[in-house]
Amino acid sequence: MHISQYFAQNDCTVSFEVFPPKADSGFATVRSAVEKLSHLAPHYMSVTYGAGGGASQNTAAIAAYVQDELSTTALAHLSCVSSTQDEVQSQLDALSAASIENILALRGDISENTPIRNDYRYACELIEDIAATGEFCIGAACYPEGHPESPSQSADLIRLKEKVDCGVSFLCTQMFFDNNVLYRFLYKALRIGIDIPVTAGIMPVTNAAQIRRMIALSGASMPPKLLAVLDRFAGSPNAFYQAGVAYAIGQILDLVANGVRGIHLYTMNKPDVAVAIMESLSEIL
Repeated sequence: MHISQYFAQNDCTVSFEVFPPKADSGFATVRSAVEKLSHLAPHYMSVTYGAGGGASQNTAAIAAYVQDELSTTALAHLSCVSSTQDEVQSQLDALSAASIENILALRGDISENTPIRNDYRYACELIEDIAATGEFCIGAACYPEGHPESPSQSADLIRLKEKVDCGVSFLCTQMFFDNNVLYRFLYKALRIGIDIPVTAGIMPVTNAAQIRRMIALSGASMPPKLLAVLDRFAGSPNAFYQAGVAYAIGQILDLVANGVRGIHLYTMNKPDVAVAIMESLSEIL
């Protein structure tokens, strides 16, 4: 089922993100996490894509497991910065053969160790190739605070509009911790004609070291309210965990009350976090 249909049929969708194992030996652990998450009955689950091989080779396998064994719609990530057109076509063929109908099209993160190819410079080029197949419902990423590499949010929004015009049906935000940031972004996006569904990416802050790494990659800012909460409980891992989950619950409650079209939990393959959030919001989500 195309994810665009879930948006058409529901006031607010719920989805989880998981990542495949870096080696085949980790399949059992990931499958266990994915199975527990499926019991929470999300509308779909997204499976990330590791740049340059490794985890990327397992994306289709985990996505197929989600659909075939757990009867949950899968959204397979596909990035292009380190791939040739032939390699992308091979990935598309594998997803099609596995009956995966939904792709989140990404340029992919660039680091000093990323093998850069010349076939793709921007995500919109990948989106055009996926759309040309006529087989997939395509999603794309968006950045409420602007892409870290973009000179301005206005420039980033122009790029986003290009992606939408190339065939994107829905958007998923990078993590953010201040809902007002998202609301301002949605208003600006609507002003330039971006009117497709946007699902809000929520990262529960349960591990201090982990969140520092994620923020460094995404460029997301930490509002004073969240910083105060985390500083207060930094000395107790259990209290830090509870505070992070509670903050995420408050974020989601406010987002749903204000009509956001979707909630996407970055689970980090930790079902217990998703369970705690979904149980607290069982009558709301």
